[in-house]
Formats: sequence, C-alpha cells, structure tokens
Amino acid sequence: MQDALFPDDELPERSQAKPVPPALKKPAARAKTGGLKVNPQTPAPAHLELAEALPELARLGTSSWTYPGWNGLVWDGDYAENQLSKHGLAAYAQHPLFRTVSLDRAFYRPLTAAQYAAYAAQVSDDFRFVVKAPAVVTDATVRTETGRAMQANPAFLSPELAVQDFVLPAMQGLNRKLGALVFQISPLPAALHARLPELLQRLAAMLQALPPLASEAPDAVVAVEVRDPLWLRPEFAAVLREAGATYCLGLHAKMPPIEGQLPLLRALWPGPLVCRWNLHRMHGAYGYEDAANRYLPYDRLVDEDLETRAMLARVINATTRAGHHAYVTLSNKAEGCAPLSVAALAAEIQAQRAG
Repeated sequence: MQDALFPDDELPERSQAKPVPPALKKPAARAKTGGLKVNPQTPAPAHLELAEALPELARLGTSSWTYPGWNGLVWDGDYAENQLSKHGLAAYAQHPLFRTVSLDRAFYRPLTAAQYAAYAAQVSDDFRFVVKAPAVVTDATVRTETGRAMQANPAFLSPELAVQDFVLPAMQGLNRKLGALVFQISPLPAALHARLPELLQRLAAMLQALPPLASEAPDAVVAVEVRDPLWLRPEFAAVLREAGATYCLGLHAKMPPIEGQLPLLRALWPGPLVCRWNLHRMHGAYGYEDAANRYLPYDRLVDEDLETRAMLARVINATTRAGHHAYVTLSNKAEGCAPLSVAALAAEIQAQRAG
C-alpha cells in the first residue's frame, strides 16, 4: 500500500449484480426461548467464518439496533421495538460480525455518563461505540420536532457544550469502549454557505478545546461528518489535521460518492477511518421517508449497491493494512437491511484480501 489511498489504482468498475450467497440470506426465525429478555439469533456458520477472516482493526456494525424486522437475523424471536431499545444491545453485540454500533440516540438529546455506562455494561470489552454529538452542538438551526427550522442556533459549534454535554460524559461512561465521537454537521442554511471560512474557524476552536482521549479511551478518534459538499476543500482537511481529528466518510445522497470524498481522506492519510453509510444514493437528498417506505421491515436487501460496497471495502482494507482502526456502521436505508449489508461488506473485504 502506498502513502495515499489508491494513488496508482483506477476506480473499480461497476460490478454486475450478484445474488446474495445462501449463507447470507435471512434464516428461518426460531421461537422465543427463556433466559435473556432479548435472545440472540444463533450465528450462521458463514458469519462466524467471515468474522474470523476480518482484519482485527476493522469494526463493522449498524446504526442503532431497535428493529423487529431483524428477527431471524439478529434476534431469535419476535420482539417489540421498545423491548429491543431497552434490552436488545446485549443480544446485538453477540452477533459475530458486530463489533461496533452507531449510538444515534445521543444526537437527539445529550446522554449522561450513567446512560453511557449502562450501554457499556451490556457489551464485551472488545466492543467499541460510535457516538453522534447532540444536534444542539452540530445543527446551525433550532428545529421543531418535525425537523422544520425555526431560528439560528446560538450554541452551534459551542466548545463548552461539546465538552460538557458530549465528550466528557461519553468518555466517563464508555471509557475504553469508546470508538469514535462523530460531530455530524447538519445541512447548512443557504445564508451560511458564504460564511464557510468563519465556520471553519469556529469548528477549529471547538475541536481544539476537546480533551485528549487516549488516557481513557486509547482506541477512540474524533471525526467530523458533513452534509454539504462545500465543506470538501483543503481548508477543512487542515482544520481536522491540526486538531488531531479525522473526516467521517458519510455515504448519503446529499454527498458525493466515495470517489468524490477520497481527496479529503488522502489529505488526512495515513489515519483511522470512520464511515457511516446512511442512505442509498438512489433516494436523493431528502429520501429517508422514501427509503423507509421501500425497505420496511428491513429484513432483506432490496437495492444492493455493489459499487459502493466494493469501494468501501478497498478503503477499509487500505486503512487496516496501514495499521489504523476502521469504524464502519451501516443503516437499514443503505440497501434495505443493515445486518445483511454488514455481512455482504464483510464478504467483500475478505474477497479483496484473498484476491
């Protein structure tokens, strides 16, 4: 591997659609049994083999874990969403391919150290969390419960709130199980597009105010995800590099595909990878509702994106071969079923390493 991501390689050609291998299809669900409040599905042999073959530094997982449609894939029974929310994490973490999860709940309301600690107590020492910063820090506007913008957010990129309401509670609660702190900057109001230099200064001040993570969470990294392509410029990379942070590769219809974001990753190379595959690009910039309607109950792959999967596997392999962590989480809205997407991505990683 060279000193940059794929400097001598051409981008992969679009793959031909292939059927999901039988071992990666949804197995028959079993009846609920006693014991745990939520029982894990017995691991598929193919998943155990894939888990053994994955690079140790590659951590794959999903965005949250509260989906009843994963019955027969992750849960060994039919459970209500609220039951999975309260008791499903321990069962989720027993899936052989899941070594991380995106804790999206923190985006909507800051969590306490005790709440983080309760999550940490449900997983093994080898598990790592990807945690989203509260929207009060990362959204330039104050919104209604339906998402409608009401007014400018005076706390946007506040160093004090970032430290007190996010970083310190997460570090204290998750400790060594903290993997990535993600500041997902929401889409900017049009009026702020011309003020990007000012926003970069505010972002730099916030990132540089964060406490060091290594003593409490030696595997942890700070990452910034954006939802406006206008951020993808050398000045943004410089802010991240100077603060010791990295870029969160955001696979979302609002952003360019991976190859369009590679220059920013190269500017920060070598370093860890944080990636959140949130939404299939076919759904457009505002396609969450369309994706939900198309993919519910999230129990099968509907729109496989083989090109994105292959490119992401290449980035993961390049990162881990260089000796850095890769934290990658996938949403149900990426291809229709996050657990099956994780399994397919793991198979692609293995195939590329063997090729």
